[in-house]
Amino acid sequence: MSRSLIAVAATLLLAPGALAQTPLAPREAPAKSIPVPSDVSPAMQAIIAQPLRTNWDKPPTTPEGWKALADGIATAVAPTIPAIAERLHVKVEPGNIGGVRVYTITPDEIPARNRNRLAVHVHGGCYVLNPREAVLPEAMMLAGFAHMKVIAVDYRMPPEAYFPAALDDGMTVYKAAIKQTDAKNVAVFGSSAGGALTLEMMLRAKAEHLPMPGAIAPGTPMSDATKVGDSFVTNAMVDNVLVSPDGFCDAATRFYAHGHDLADPLLSPVYGDLSGFPPTILTSGTRDLLLSNTVRVNQKLREAGVETRLQVFEGQSHAQFYRDDRIPEVRHAFSEIAAFFDKNLGAPAGQ
Repeated sequence: MSRSLIAVAATLLLAPGALAQTPLAPREAPAKSIPVPSDVSPAMQAIIAQPLRTNWDKPPTTPEGWKALADGIATAVAPTIPAIAERLHVKVEPGNIGGVRVYTITPDEIPARNRNRLAVHVHGGCYVLNPREAVLPEAMMLAGFAHMKVIAVDYRMPPEAYFPAALDDGMTVYKAAIKQTDAKNVAVFGSSAGGALTLEMMLRAKAEHLPMPGAIAPGTPMSDATKVGDSFVTNAMVDNVLVSPDGFCDAATRFYAHGHDLADPLLSPVYGDLSGFPPTILTSGTRDLLLSNTVRVNQKLREAGVETRLQVFEGQSHAQFYRDDRIPEVRHAFSEIAAFFDKNLGAPAGQ
């Protein structure tokens, strides 16, 4: 046996205490080319193959700049909404609940078991992007694929309002929802900042002694704003959406936090007490910068005795599981979430 193999074998046989005393040296990884996975749909391959997000390292530096960016996204998304609604067979109506802007998304056909069920959606966008119609695509996909009524929260964002405005608005809508619908028949979901807000809403609901919803679906949650997590390093410059832990989303979160401690569980919910949370389904991708954020939340929930399901998609970067409702992987992701909700929400209508 060669000396190198003997050294490896000796390392594997070390007692845990001895391993703990070894130097914690970083792993040096050589530069490499990462091919597009061959075992995903052609449409998803095209998304995975896209270059890094434009200006990922050039975030706005003023409140006016952030608002202009958010407005531009909303303006670009708005014309796409009618076609999505037509494909998914849903109707979208703007409204207001307790002073909070919302959209109600209603499927053309709702099966009997879902007629007394409701989902509350909190959108992503690093707490500062995707206002107005831009809140809608993910909410419409859940409504369309799950055949379930959804209320999408168009929460206040900087510079209109800072932390904890998004959380406050989400809770206003949740409290209204559980007044009209048994909490066991209510689901809460969202991705990225919306995934973090979903978890933060559960922490707030616990603190206020409110009934928990029947199930939640935090997708690729921004659960650690302090940037702790292995995939912040391993997937840096691989995730073509967020790109880097020091990119635009970090700047946006700090803008929203407005000087507040980023380790506060209401900004980094992985540090909160997750016991007593409702059944939870989490979604991420193997190239997602927030894969570790997602996995760590899943592990903490399991340690707290919470029922969880974790779906991780091959090759996908951040939140690409809701990029386009026509893609097979997107339909699969929402079918899994819909089935999880169906299993865990309260008794169907008439029972």
